[in-house]
Amino acid sequence: MASLKEVRNRIVSVNSTMQITKAMKMVSAAKLRRAQDRIIQMRPYANKLNELIAQVSEGTEVGAASPYTQVREVSNVLVIVVTSDRGLCGAFNSNVIKATAAYISEHYPAQDAKGNVTIFPLGKKGDEAFVRRGYKVDKSFSDIFQRLSFDTAREAAEQVMAAFANGVYDEVVLAYNEFKNVATQIIKTEKLLPLVNEVSNQTSTTKADYIFEPSEEEIILELIPKSIKMQVYKAVLDSNASEHGARMTAMDKATENGGDLLKALKIEYNRSRQAAITTEILEIVGGAEALKNS
Repeated sequence: MASLKEVRNRIVSVNSTMQITKAMKMVSAAKLRRAQDRIIQMRPYANKLNELIAQVSEGTEVGAASPYTQVREVSNVLVIVVTSDRGLCGAFNSNVIKATAAYISEHYPAQDAKGNVTIFPLGKKGDEAFVRRGYKVDKSFSDIFQRLSFDTAREAAEQVMAAFANGVYDEVVLAYNEFKNVATQIIKTEKLLPLVNEVSNQTSTTKADYIFEPSEEEIILELIPKSIKMQVYKAVLDSNASEHGARMTAMDKATENGGDLLKALKIEYNRSRQAAITTEILEIVGGAEALKNS
């Protein structure tokens, strides 16, 4: 049985840890509200933009002129992985990292074996994890969450789009946590480029009759890059909201577990103190009896 001092020190330590986890939960709750509002406001615009491209492009060959719809033999692959900069958010980062590694093994085993898969991490945890796994890592925007804005996401998307258009990469995949609610994040792994599959596979129940100004080709070729940038920005906002939700849930659970541990330690402390008192009483009684007999 541990000494009274050891148990007392553990109780103080657990109390201090619980104060930290409670504070982190409150901070994450405040940040979550803002992050959740941003992604909820963003989704309708991004979805409507994709729907508009699908409707306008339906039955036409205009989209094929875009450099971002060109289908090539897949030799080099870029995988954009959105994680967080910090831990203490449960399995938030490990889930998307494992899902990305599994996706690469399943869909690009030949390219992976040749070392032709490059990771483009948005977030430091993804950067660190894939460096440890031995992948080629482009760290250009691994610190994106330190300056999170549409302009930063646009710059990251433009770098990826330029590399695809120049033939550096033949396919680009986007992996991130989609925000559903505070307790639930859904891993999404989707092909970002080439865009041709996304456009041609979307169907609309109603075929709209559009009047184009200035021209159908100019409009579509302008909308396609915007759509790609919006997809990247939406993934970053989704991941940001998911991170705060996951951290809030993890800190709440940590505080709850700390409370259970504290109860057990207090019981142990009381037992140790009772045993110490009993031992002292027995020693006093034994001493008194020894003096009496002498």
